[in-house]
Amino acid sequence: MTDQNKSSEKPWGGRFSEPTDAFVERFTASVDFDRRLYHHDIRGSVAHATMLAEVGVLTADEKDQIIRGLEEVRADIEQGRFEWSVSLEDVHMNIEAKLTERIGITGKKLHTGRSRNDQVATDIRLYLRDEIDAIAAELARLRGGLLDLAEREADTIMPGFTHLQTAQPVTFGHHLLAWAEMLERDAERLQDCRKRVNVMPLGAAALAGTTYPIDRTITARLLGFDRPTENSLDSVSDRDFAIEFCSFAALLMTHMSRFSEELVLWTSAQFDFIDLPDRFCTGSSIMPQKKNPDVPELVRGKVGRVNGHLISLLTLMKSQPLAYNKDNQEDKEPLFDTVDTVKGSLRAYADMIPAITARADNMREAARRGFSTATDLADYLVKKGVAFRDAHEIVGKAVALGIAEKKDLSEMTLEELQQFSDTIGEDVFDVLTLEGSVQARDHLGGTAPDQVRAAVARARSRLG
Repeated sequence: MTDQNKSSEKPWGGRFSEPTDAFVERFTASVDFDRRLYHHDIRGSVAHATMLAEVGVLTADEKDQIIRGLEEVRADIEQGRFEWSVSLEDVHMNIEAKLTERIGITGKKLHTGRSRNDQVATDIRLYLRDEIDAIAAELARLRGGLLDLAEREADTIMPGFTHLQTAQPVTFGHHLLAWAEMLERDAERLQDCRKRVNVMPLGAAALAGTTYPIDRTITARLLGFDRPTENSLDSVSDRDFAIEFCSFAALLMTHMSRFSEELVLWTSAQFDFIDLPDRFCTGSSIMPQKKNPDVPELVRGKVGRVNGHLISLLTLMKSQPLAYNKDNQEDKEPLFDTVDTVKGSLRAYADMIPAITARADNMREAARRGFSTATDLADYLVKKGVAFRDAHEIVGKAVALGIAEKKDLSEMTLEELQQFSDTIGEDVFDVLTLEGSVQARDHLGGTAPDQVRAAVARARSRLG
């Protein structure tokens, strides 16, 4: 076989005088990772063939041959009978070559009116749209589990922290609802991202459109897109939608990393606020007493790779001229790994969160130890007519006594408190209890148990 014939084995080899270097062939191939797009590639090809038949570019018989052949190729892939070839570079050419092998010259007509540039852009959008829907379902499951746990723990008192120092008492349910708020924003961002994913570039061809009488609205309708894209140059080179998804993912994983940090702290012997089921933990190879919160730790660590993928995609696109460039082959691995990481993290958390057991006594004792009702005492004095700055100083002195004598404010006698202000009366003990403190914050967004339950109901309504 001549070099000319060897180069012509490529679908684009007609103008080349020698075959591709073996290393370059492997280096430039993407089939090892883009083969996961096979389902979406075949779906797009079925819609493209259907449209070509409707506008008269293919006959009805040719369309039927192509669709039957594509479904046979799909079956081969799904049943493990398909042999992927690096020499065919990518998922698109592997499928097209196998189709042509099965049905003959008609298979070569499938590529009429399109290019691999608009084909891959369409495949990625179809893939990402499906993955967004799967991620949205897992995110909803996690949110539902959080709401159930928050409702169950609406009355459980724990210390609220600033600077990781005891600040004021809150309820565990209220704390969990803070996580739920973050996830609700994430869910909104994900659905907003989906709108920009769900536009169809197919028909833009290589960069300028095609001379064939295609009808892109037909293909868009068949594939469930909201509309076709408007500009052929932008259609084949746009990866904003992938960057936007990775931006969503980075923020979601940042939120989950924050949850993870608290879960790791709370399961430690020093806090002992919660217990995670054994099935979400591992042990030590040398220390038999250890129960390590590996799931939260691993999720906390995975945020780094997702953040890295976002930066990779931003950097990938920053200097590209219009229209398509080979650089864009590098969009898939960061995107695929981001999808896999987010789905796995959400699944683990959606399974784990509802199974958390709160150690209510330990939480309450921690809240009692940290002078967490000091602000309540200051508020009490202000309501009695003391200026806030004076009230702040009075309470500070009372706390100093408590530190010296190892007493919480609620454990002091009335006489001990009155040495700092004779404004303090017997009714002060109504506000110095932990229960009184959380109950007093009975307003929208507050930590009072009734407000927590009402917030859960509202969040469930929005989730539904």
